[in-house]
Amino acid sequence: MATITKTALVIGAGTGGYPCAIRLGQLGVDAMLVEKANAGGVCLNVGCIPSKALISATKLVHKAQHAKSMGITFAAPAVDMKQMQVWKSGIVKKLTGGVQTLVKANGSDYRQATAEFVGPPTGGVFRVRLTYTDGRPEDIVETKHVVVATGSLPIEIPGFKIDQKRIVDSTGALELDFIPKEMIVIGGGYIGLELGQTFQRLGTKLTVIEGLDRILATMDKDLGDPVAKQIKADGGEILTGTKAIGWREQDGRAFVKVEIAGASGTETREIPADVVLVSVGRRPITAGLGLDKVGVKLDAKGFVVVDERMQTNVPGVFGAGDVVGQPMLAHKASHEGELIAEIIAGKKRINDVRTIPAVVFTEPEIASAGMSRTEAEAKGHKVSEGKFPFSASGRAMALDETKGFVKVIADAADERILGVHIVGPEASNLISEAALAIEMGAYVPDVALTIHPHPTLGEAVMEAAKHAIGEAIHIANTRKH
Repeated sequence: MATITKTALVIGAGTGGYPCAIRLGQLGVDAMLVEKANAGGVCLNVGCIPSKALISATKLVHKAQHAKSMGITFAAPAVDMKQMQVWKSGIVKKLTGGVQTLVKANGSDYRQATAEFVGPPTGGVFRVRLTYTDGRPEDIVETKHVVVATGSLPIEIPGFKIDQKRIVDSTGALELDFIPKEMIVIGGGYIGLELGQTFQRLGTKLTVIEGLDRILATMDKDLGDPVAKQIKADGGEILTGTKAIGWREQDGRAFVKVEIAGASGTETREIPADVVLVSVGRRPITAGLGLDKVGVKLDAKGFVVVDERMQTNVPGVFGAGDVVGQPMLAHKASHEGELIAEIIAGKKRINDVRTIPAVVFTEPEIASAGMSRTEAEAKGHKVSEGKFPFSASGRAMALDETKGFVKVIADAADERILGVHIVGPEASNLISEAALAIEMGAYVPDVALTIHPHPTLGEAVMEAAKHAIGEAIHIANTRKH
C-alpha cells in the first residue's frame, strides 16, 4: 500500500467533480480526481446527454408526423430503436471519453477507484483509502482538501423493486431498445415526463400517476398546464391525486394497482403496461465514503450540509452537486465545483448566485429563472407581470410551434426583473438571456430597450418585458406605463 500526497482530492467525476479537478489543475493545485464508475457521472452517462439525444430523435419523428399542415407529407417513419440506442451511446462515449483527457491535460491526476476516509484528520491532513476497480493494491491519499461530489441515485418506492426489465428507473428507461405499447410513469416530475413523452412520441400509450393535484408541482402552474394538455392531446392519461400501491405480472405485462382519491371516496383500478417507470425523485450517494469517521454533518434526508463557501462543518471538506441537495442540476454542480477549486486555490469566493435557471425538456419545453409571482409576493414585492404568447410570434408561426408564452415577473416599484418563465419552443435556449438579466440586476427597460433580431423567438422575451411596463407592440397592454 503506497501513500500519495496531494493538495486536493476530488471524489466523483460527474458534472460537479470533473470541472472542479480541471479548474484545480488550471490554478496550479496538485489534485487528483477519483471515480469508481464511468467518468461524466449521471449527466453524461445516464441523464442529461442520453435523454436529450432520445428526446431530439423522437421530436423529429413527431415533427414529421405533423407536417401535413405545412404541405409536407411523409410516409410513416420507420423507427429502429436498436440503432437509435447505438447512436445515443456513441454520443455518450465521445463525451465521457473526453473527461479523462481534459482532466489530465489540465494537470490533475485521474484514478478509477472507490474512496473512503480512513479516520479523522491529523494536523489538518486527511487520509483517504483508494480501492481500485481492477484489483491493484490499495493506496492511501494524504491531502488537505477533499471535495465530495458523488452525485445521486433514483429513489425506489415500496412494492416496486427496480429490475430494469418490467419496473425501470430513468437509467433503465434510457436503455430500452424497443417501443412499449403502454408505459406507466409513476411520478409527475420532470424526469418522468421527459422520458414518458419521449416514448409517447413513438406511439406508446402513456399513463402518468401523480400523488399531488397536478404534474410538475414544484413549478408555476401556468408552465405545467400546456405539458399536461399535450400529453392528453397525444392520447395519454394523467391521474392526479393517485397512489400506486403495487403490481402483478401476467402474460408478460405489468398490472399496476392504484388508488385514486375523489370527492366520493377512493377508487381502486388496475392499469396495464409493458414498462413501468418509477421516477419519484433522487437520493444522495454518501454510503461507503466514511463521512461519519471525519464527522461530516448530513441533513435529515442524507444530503451533505455546506455553507456559502460549499464547505462542510469539517474544515477542508467540501461538497458539490446533487450530494448537497436541491436544485439537483448539472449546471449548478459545475458552478459549485469550479467555485470550490478557486476557494482551495486561495481565491476569495462565495456561492452568491442570484438565480439557477431550470429547464424541462418536455413538449412543450419549459424554462425558468428567478422568482415566480407567488414567491415574489411572499417576499413582499408588489408585482408587475408581462406575458407574451408564442401564438403572436411570427417566428413561432413559421416553425408551426405556437404553444406557450414568455412571462416576466418584475418589481412594480422599481421595475427590477425578479423572474422569467417560459413554456414553448426553444425555451431551453431562451432562458439564458433571462438568467443573465437577473444575475446582473437588470431592470425591465434594459431588456425592453435591447434591440432583438427579427424574426426570432427571442423577440418574445423583449415583448413580454415591454408588456410588463405597458409598452408591448404586438399584444394589447393591460396597463399603461
